[in-house]
Formats: sequence, structure tokens, C-alpha cells
Amino acid sequence: MPLAPAGTTWPQYATCDGPMQFLAQVLLDDLGRHAGQGTAEGRDVLALFMCQNDPGMCEEWDPQAGGNRALVFPAAALQPIPVPTLDEEDDQEPVLLGAVSAVAYEMPSTAADYGQACNEWAGQPGRAPLDVLGQLGGQPAWLQNDETPACQTCARQMRLVVQLKEERDHATAMNFGGRGEAYAFACEPCTQAVFLWQC
Repeated sequence: MPLAPAGTTWPQYATCDGPMQFLAQVLLDDLGRHAGQGTAEGRDVLALFMCQNDPGMCEEWDPQAGGNRALVFPAAALQPIPVPTLDEEDDQEPVLLGAVSAVAYEMPSTAADYGQACNEWAGQPGRAPLDVLGQLGGQPAWLQNDETPACQTCARQMRLVVQLKEERDHATAMNFGGRGEAYAFACEPCTQAVFLWQC
């Protein structure tokens, strides 16, 4: 369930007039502690939403097309956003994933990059590459071209908050085009965020 300041309305996509699906929420304080950066002040959370009413038609992979939202909220006084109700005859996808995914954080690897760290982790007994759900902070491991955004307010390059994979459990998996990966960036001083995915 997404948390936001009182009065926040559920994000909708203007073209299909449908509510977006809530994907994940990340405490930016976690980014500072776990990524070893120590710069986050614990004041903000990042909430990610994406249109799934007609996958592929709302250009939900594009950071500028309006098919997704990355919203930064102050951490104080958050409460659940009222969930929109869908008509029984409505063809829209659910606004929440089918189940909550329990995620464990692994301490940063000494590997040179994200791909090498995934392979190193999965090489241990009882672990599979599909169990890795992404990374918190660090450098994005692009599947295609580098699309690191600049903040529209201050023009500085945004930093990666989280990179997400689809996951193998269909009940909790996000739809990034089939084995795709998503990237969420933020400029904390400007409280701006960007979300996109590649496959």
C-alpha cells in the first residue's frame, strides 16, 4: 500500500483515464545506510507507479510519456493513499500487485559491477539468479543505452535510487516488458524523481 501525505490522490494516466498500478516504495534513508553513502537524511520516500491498463500502449517505459510516475514525499506524517475502486465490468488491471514481496538486503559485494555481483551471489549453493530483485543505489546496469536523467529543476544528473527486476513469482512480479529492468532516479534537494524501464 503506498504511503503519502494526507490529500494525495492515486496517480492516473490521462490517455487511458485509468489508475496506475502501485509497484514499490523506497525509503531514501535506506539508500544512504545500505549503499554506504551516508548522505540521506531520512526525510523522503520514493513511490513508483506504472500504468498497466493496456500494457505497451501507454508507453509506460518512457520517463516523459506519462505512463508512469515516480513521486518523492517527505517521510513525516505519511498515510495510505485511498485506493480507487474499479467497476466489475472494467477491463483495467488491479492497482495493487497480487501479493507483497518480502525482500532481504544483501550487503554490497566487492564485485566490480552489478552483473558481476549478481553472478557471484547466485554462484553460492541454494541461490538462483532469478532471486536477485535488483540493487539499491550504485551505478545502473543498463540493458540498452544509458538513459541517466538530469533533474528538470537544477539540471544536475540524478542518482540511481533503485534498479528493479521483474521477479519470477507471477503474483508479485512487475511488468517490464518481459525480463526487463526498471530504473528509478531522484534529485533529493529538488524532490524530483524519474522512472523508466528497458527490456
